Amino acid sequence: MDHAAATPLDSRVFSAMTPYLTAEFGNAGSLYREGRRTKDAVDTARTTIADILGAHADEIIFTSGGTEGDTMALAGVARAYADKGRHIISTTIEHHAVLHTLDALKKEGFEITLVPVGQDGIVDPKEIERALRADTILVSVMYANNEIGTIQPIAEIGKIVRKYRATKTDLSSGPFFHTDACQAAGYLDLNVIKLNTDMLVLNGSKIYGPKGSGVLYLRRGTRMRPIIFGGAQEGKRRAGTENVAGIVGLATALQIANDEREKESARLEDLRHYFISRLTREIHRTVLNGDPTRRLPNNINVSILDIEGEATLLYLDAHGIACSTGSACTSESLDPSHVILALGRPYEYAHASIRFTIGRSTTRDEIDKVMEVLPEVVKTLRRISPITVSEDATGMSHPEAFAGEGLRVKATSKNYK
Repeated sequence: MDHAAATPLDSRVFSAMTPYLTAEFGNAGSLYREGRRTKDAVDTARTTIADILGAHADEIIFTSGGTEGDTMALAGVARAYADKGRHIISTTIEHHAVLHTLDALKKEGFEITLVPVGQDGIVDPKEIERALRADTILVSVMYANNEIGTIQPIAEIGKIVRKYRATKTDLSSGPFFHTDACQAAGYLDLNVIKLNTDMLVLNGSKIYGPKGSGVLYLRRGTRMRPIIFGGAQEGKRRAGTENVAGIVGLATALQIANDEREKESARLEDLRHYFISRLTREIHRTVLNGDPTRRLPNNINVSILDIEGEATLLYLDAHGIACSTGSACTSESLDPSHVILALGRPYEYAHASIRFTIGRSTTRDEIDKVMEVLPEVVKTLRRISPITVSEDATGMSHPEAFAGEGLRVKATSKNYK
């Protein structure tokens, strides 16, 4: 029940990777035949991914995953255009790969504006438009949220950013639009032309591919300074010997996910609806976090009031049920979810949140198994819990709760005083 954290390696993906884990061990940068064969495999994978994204092959950069891709896109592009401006726009519900990179850029003298989302977890494109300034060089909005699954109007935001860029005398000064699409892959259309995005990031481990594999799409004409130095791989944009097996596996996984997207999304949407219905009906004081329909088909994030999410997770784990209290990247932190707080929920809602994310192997029987166990777990924890909160509490949280490491939240909405 935690497919947002990681997915099992698809057997078809493993079969495609196997030759490059054993016999085909050549370095893709070598000129002899062993190297040429692995280079051909990398080139084929690059073309496959480019075709799915509606991109050119030279716009595809292979990375070690989503975190590296986000860091490369934000830090690399920001530094490349620092002479044109130092203002960057993002949102309060981004993944920490984005927020912590913005923290680092702030220390380098960049100014960050975090646009708030509504109580449904959706950002208003007009808020992005209002935040744009002459010195804005970057806008970053994630495609689908990793915690609450809400889907952002990326195409509309990208259109606004592009239109604003067209009004500037120096078209090369940006702003440029980046989106983290790691959770969207396999469920949503990834065509970068339709999405109006200049940068898009993917992660193989979220789509039944290998961990340690990822992609950054970088539109032609967008400058980026490398953050890893050494060799001339990836068009001198990302040094390091190519992870050929990982690259082949990623391309195979993305092709399978794209081919099966519509059928699998419909199946998961039915299961999601069934799961949410049972949760909210059978467990009193359970609140759904995020928009009920504009969300990923596999995401169920709820706050079960009067108990703590970490305790629920541990009790469920004892019954062989794996779920999450939020992003796997922050699983060792006891801080409340910055995403739930950004919805205007009190701290108690954030501490009570649980994320279930279903996948290809999930069946209705497994959901029924969860619902056999969870109500009793909740009863047990509520008996010993000192927490009681109002079910209709909607007061705005303190802005610093999702400000990262000192990152200033700029007021850009009437919700903020």
